[in-house]
Amino acid sequence: MQGFLLNMNTKIDYNQEPDTGCNYCQRLVEFRKANQENNPDWHNQPVRSFGSLNAQLLVVGLAPGLRGANRTGRPFTGDYAGDLLYPTMIKFGFAKGEYLAKYNDPLKLINARITNAVRCVPPQNKPIGEEIDSCGKFLKIEIKSMQKLSVILCLGSISHTATLRALGLKLSKYKFQHGEIFRLNSDLSLIDSYHCSRLNTNTKRLTPSMFEAIFKNIKKRIH
Repeated sequence: MQGFLLNMNTKIDYNQEPDTGCNYCQRLVEFRKANQENNPDWHNQPVRSFGSLNAQLLVVGLAPGLRGANRTGRPFTGDYAGDLLYPTMIKFGFAKGEYLAKYNDPLKLINARITNAVRCVPPQNKPIGEEIDSCGKFLKIEIKSMQKLSVILCLGSISHTATLRALGLKLSKYKFQHGEIFRLNSDLSLIDSYHCSRLNTNTKRLTPSMFEAIFKNIKKRIH
């Protein structure tokens, strides 16, 4: 994995996770402040990754949902995407316990970690390019820190692009397509899936059986 990631001797001058008051992206900061005023009991901060850095699977989503992770403080928790993601992960042995759509429920991840390409909620759930690039530094060091990483699951084209950039790979060589499996080297594979959003499931672009097929392929590559 090291061949296309940061050199082992590269000096890192930023943390793995953004600070709670991260101010890199002005548009996101202004949106966050407005949400803090309107919903003072919500998380309304950058959302930290969920799961161990020793995991073999990394799931990369788009960004915190306004009433999901931005409210609860945990990726994919509190909105429809989590209603599909977490039960599927439980079914395939990447989580245990019960998903109750709240931060302190008994759900635990097993050999898996979940993050987002952008750590702060964007207006209309649509981050812009400079925000994706700005948060890319955190994704880069996160991947670099996962020494046992075997599979990266990218949920949607934005997370696919952000992950390739974090790995230093050419986008033209790895085009997003649902179900596509890219063997990046002998140790690491990247698997694409449509995002498990309500829009994609309501339109049948992504069905539960299609999503389970993705995790079947992940299981084959993680021992």
